[in-house]
This record gives sequence, structure tokens and C-alpha cells, in this order.
Amino acid sequence: MPEWMLVASCEVDPAVEEEWNRWYDEVHVPEMVDCPGWVSGERYVTEDDSGKRHYISLYELEGPEALKSEEFEARRGWREYTPHVKHTSRLYRRVSSVSK
Repeated sequence: MPEWMLVASCEVDPAVEEEWNRWYDEVHVPEMVDCPGWVSGERYVTEDDSGKRHYISLYELEGPEALKSEEFEARRGWREYTPHVKHTSRLYRRVSSVSK
């Protein structure tokens, strides 16, 4: 497990969800991972009983300084999807780890 992770949680308007997913996978994640101090990015989705999908993106970072680069500042955000996305993001530092 990485020591530093940025976790972004999103709900997206179903009217733009397919297009947003394509942009997120093909443009946003690759350009974020290309920022200094960013190591990798993964996305996950779950669906609740009503059929609404909830997404999380997990980004491995070298440290909190990765959130202070010019590249990150220029690439962060949802662009034209901003009015269609509810999100939270938070930086986490590992405090323990257990392996089998």
C-alpha cells in the first residue's frame, strides 16, 4: 500500500456520465498521473439499490508536495463537467499496514 493517497469521491449526473467516464479515463487520470509526484491512479464504481453510481479515484502520491505543483494546479478540476459533478477529495497518509 502506498504511504500517500489522494481519494476523490464523485457522483455524476447520469445525463453526462458516459461522456464524463470516457474523459476521466482517457484524459483526466493520465494527465494527473503525469504531474510531478504522482505515481499511479485507479478508479472504482459501486451502484446503490436505486441504480445510482458512486465513483472513487485513488491516486498514489509521493507526498503532499505533489498537490502544490504548477502542473497539478493547471489540470485539477472537472472542466465542462463541473456543474454535473458532486465530489469530495482528501489526502490520506498511511498510519499502519497489515499483510498476510
